[in-house]
Amino acid sequence: MARSRDRDLIAESSQIIYDGFVRYNNEFHKITRRARTRFEQRDWKGHQDDIVERVYLYEKSVRRVVNLLQRTLNKRTNDHQFWNLIRSYFGARLKKVPDSGFIKTFFNSVTRRIFDTVGVDPRIEFVESSLEEDIEMTKSLNLRRYPYWGSLEKIFETILEDFSFRVPYSDITHNAVYISNEIDKFMTNEPEHDEHDFLRFEFIDTFFYQAARAYMIGRIIMHKGISPIVIAFKNTDDGIDVDGVFLSEDEVSLIFSYTRSYYFADPNSVVGTVHFIHSILPRKPLDELYTVLGRLRQGKTERYRIFNKHMHNTTDKFVHTEGDRGLVMIVFTLPSYDLVFKVIRDKFGFPKTITPGQVIEKYKLVSKHDRAGRLIDTQEFQNLEFPKNRFSNELIKELLIEASKTVKVVGDDLLFEHVYIERRVKPLNLYIKQANRESAKLAILDYGQAIKDLAQTNIFPGDLLLKNFGVTRHGRVIFYDYDEVSLITECNFRDIPEAEDVIDEMRSDTWYYVGENDIFPQEFIKFLAMDEELRSLFLEVHKDLLTADYWREIKARHLEGQVSVVVPYNKPGLPNSYLKQ
Repeated sequence: MARSRDRDLIAESSQIIYDGFVRYNNEFHKITRRARTRFEQRDWKGHQDDIVERVYLYEKSVRRVVNLLQRTLNKRTNDHQFWNLIRSYFGARLKKVPDSGFIKTFFNSVTRRIFDTVGVDPRIEFVESSLEEDIEMTKSLNLRRYPYWGSLEKIFETILEDFSFRVPYSDITHNAVYISNEIDKFMTNEPEHDEHDFLRFEFIDTFFYQAARAYMIGRIIMHKGISPIVIAFKNTDDGIDVDGVFLSEDEVSLIFSYTRSYYFADPNSVVGTVHFIHSILPRKPLDELYTVLGRLRQGKTERYRIFNKHMHNTTDKFVHTEGDRGLVMIVFTLPSYDLVFKVIRDKFGFPKTITPGQVIEKYKLVSKHDRAGRLIDTQEFQNLEFPKNRFSNELIKELLIEASKTVKVVGDDLLFEHVYIERRVKPLNLYIKQANRESAKLAILDYGQAIKDLAQTNIFPGDLLLKNFGVTRHGRVIFYDYDEVSLITECNFRDIPEAEDVIDEMRSDTWYYVGENDIFPQEFIKFLAMDEELRSLFLEVHKDLLTADYWREIKARHLEGQVSVVVPYNKPGLPNSYLKQ
């Protein structure tokens, strides 16, 4: 009788978790599908609201399931051996289920919340992924295939008719000709390819929505390999128009950048979609592709899994990341892997006045905001363990002294109770010293543009020092120090009042009142730690950033509900990388 009750309880618990995932997944798809209507109605504010709702959906769903399980299991809630039986029962029913990895990750999230798991516990968690199952899911991905019969214009007229919106195209023929011309121009610069090399075009059978753009994601199958093709669409007063055609790996990589907001797309297989995109972007990590598709927890799971495997195959040690030491974070990296780890210090050095709790809130703000291609996606992890012997002595000493509330020694391991992980980039202050002159100039100009792009999405970085910005492998400047980030609408931009007399001018401190949210753009010049040539170039192009009027105008537009969209590609002939909608 006791065994029968256990079997019933195992089955009931498993169903609670599975039903909880289904409820979460259905709600995820419901929010995601709204993106089409948002795009067609040009409801950019609604789209931003959906970003926030979808980011918080997972944690809400896990908490709901945990609460129900605690009521159901009662005293057996923390029975480790019993959960091992639940895991086996649950996993046996997921073999060859599409995207079952997401269901297993959800299961893991539930057990980790119940047990406060440190590291990974393979007895009650699903640890290994099945590459064979992933490949099978790739085969099941719905694609639309178009054999090439000698006319690009005709084939893209057909494609555009198949990929339609409820809002009509402004002119299908004109847009098909535009796509055809862009492909011709690209192929002219690719001597190893030409139109005669084309076999067919393949596109994932759904649009991908991000901010105010819709994208078709595909590849060109050729005799000599494959090439990516991504087509961007915008919704204008005259109807839907093609806004860009991207055919190089570098261009497409920017569109799927870890500095962009998450996509809203509803393919029949997420795993299949990830591997399809990976086929055209082989240098893009799989974990980042899961994340950029909005599957944040799966992205975290894959990132940890891939990094852990790398740790087992290497011997180098964690060291401080290159660049200036931070007052708020201890930042370190494994030289052989392209990630950095950030741990909040127990106490912050002068002049920082914020608390660790406020820093956490700043990172949460960024996670739910439009990152405009200028803010690194940062993943928050809890209870991670790494072998102590994989850390440099200098780093261990600082971690245990300066972050003792977060970092502990447990046996032969270091336990990180709270840590942020993000992609490693070159600090801007180091980049301009080491790069050639032309690259340094371009970086300084893009530094100013990065600040402006963030302003368009209602983000003020706070600390504008060059050391808080980085340069990606594409030469794009991004911001990664979030402890002073704030919304522009919460800032008060002021001009520095004129001194009443010489005594005021001689004071070491300010002679005027400064409120908590007051910002004086004229003082930004202090942050421009660069040589005279670079400073002059910056001021020539971006001197408006040093005026309160510029920032007050941006703030007024946000308060009026106007939305400016920053797209992940530059428009020829435009001075800025954003288009106002």
